[in-house]
Amino acid sequence: MTTRLHIDFVSDVSCPWCAVGLGALEAALKNVAPEVTAELRFQPFELNPQMPREGQDTFEHLNQKYGSSREQQVQMRDMIRERGAAVGFVFSPEGRPRIYNTFDAHRLLHWAELESVPKQVALKKLLLKAYFTDSQNPSDPEVLVQRAAEAGLDPARAREILESDAYAAETRERERMYTDAGIHSVPAIIINNQHLISGGQPVEVFERALLQIAGAQPSAVAEA
Repeated sequence: MTTRLHIDFVSDVSCPWCAVGLGALEAALKNVAPEVTAELRFQPFELNPQMPREGQDTFEHLNQKYGSSREQQVQMRDMIRERGAAVGFVFSPEGRPRIYNTFDAHRLLHWAELESVPKQVALKKLLLKAYFTDSQNPSDPEVLVQRAAEAGLDPARAREILESDAYAAETRERERMYTDAGIHSVPAIIINNQHLISGGQPVEVFERALLQIAGAQPSAVAEA
């Protein structure tokens, strides 16, 4: 008998741990299939909602936000790159040169979900790759339209959305819903609207949680 779960993956396309966590979750889902399957939907969260469109130098931003030195940032970047490689995600060795605003990316992801859940999943992965692997700007309309087309979405409609305020209100509403529910860091993985797994956890943590939840057993919150 197959148990199907609903998973809301609350995240930002500029969050490296979200890329790691997504890779680990998908690996875990492969390991527990076919006994456990899931419908995966991406929900919006902005790490830097006030970031201007031109963005900010990454070192400068992280130094201001966390007080981290260049050496500390390099060490963290290397660790994240190793964790990504373990789940099949490639981070650029040079890291991301700038931090950008991601609201338009979230508007496109909202539209993609309405069009097709598999296409939303594809777009999310392409946007993570664009930023972290290819060092592209996720606020650049041309990058967004190109990635939407690669995900099988209508590029003309994607461009229309980006040139308007379509889905802005809906995206803001969803962002507020999750922050009001206590989500203040990502990734936050919510299973069946009641079980929370926080952070870019290892594959085995996700696998154990999926099996526990599918078996209707108590599942503790996991935090990175």
